[in-house]
Amino acid sequence: MIGERRTDTDDPKARGLPLVAVLLTLTAVSGLIDAVTYLGIGRIFTANMTGNVVVLGFAAAGAPGFSVPHAATSLGTYLAGAVTGGRIAVWLGEGSRRTWARVTLAVEAALMGAASVVAYVSPGHAGTAYALIILTALAMGLRNATVRRLGVPDLTTTVLTMTLTGLAAESRVGGGSGTRSAHRTGAVVAMLAGAVVGAWLVIHHGLAVPLLVAAATTAALAATTAER
Repeated sequence: MIGERRTDTDDPKARGLPLVAVLLTLTAVSGLIDAVTYLGIGRIFTANMTGNVVVLGFAAAGAPGFSVPHAATSLGTYLAGAVTGGRIAVWLGEGSRRTWARVTLAVEAALMGAASVVAYVSPGHAGTAYALIILTALAMGLRNATVRRLGVPDLTTTVLTMTLTGLAAESRVGGGSGTRSAHRTGAVVAMLAGAVVGAWLVIHHGLAVPLLVAAATTAALAATTAER
């Protein structure tokens, strides 16, 4: 009726999990994925590219326990995923952010699901490590390109260096207002929790189970993400 105030619940795009909750959950998934790749494949990251570039440097210098081919594969595939995410952003950029986020999260869930199947069917196979690196790094690059375009402050989902810097430097102790401390703290806690869960699952259940958890979690987010 005329004069009635429209609420978020009247808009189908606003229904579901808000983006902040989605991004915090994805941050936990990143911790889980890096636990899988670092502990399960061998000192390699596919979500945290800052760490991965450093790992590549260690490997190039001949440090034991690090692999140049693994690190280079992860970095290259991640960049390919980011390019793909950028193209999807251009393709869906004129539409709603909810549709855009849901499409990319659905693709990420499918890639994680495929990685889980590979880990379950071919554990210890020579090509399994590369398959897992490619699938997870592609998913992370795709996701991070989308997260970057969404532009939610302090919630990058994979890297915490600037988040921790902001948490300290812009806190009341550091002379700031501390207005974003809740989001920043939530991101740190989420990453830590994901790493703990991922490490426990890798140690006790191998690689397929944590990858399946990552796929199921991301699929649930793809079905429930709102535009808010």
